[in-house]
Amino acid sequence: MKLIEAIGIRLDNLINDNNTTIYGLAKQAGVPRSTVWKIIHPDLTRVKTVKIDTIYQLADTFGINLKEFFDNPIFDEVND
Repeated sequence: MKLIEAIGIRLDNLINDNNTTIYGLAKQAGVPRSTVWKIIHPDLTRVKTVKIDTIYQLADTFGINLKEFFDNPIFDEVND
């Protein structure tokens, strides 16, 4: 699995676990909704990377830091 795919899965899981939506997260984090959607659906877009400060903003909205964001078994499956 590619890193961008793992980030998208992690973000989608956080959205579901926190009972929010892409729009709700984007609005609260101050990140464009289209950016969040592209991170979650990299297979439908040409997105190959995401800025670390964007991940920071999204993680912070969930009340977690970057270490907590990346401390997830999904990242053990990254092989690129």
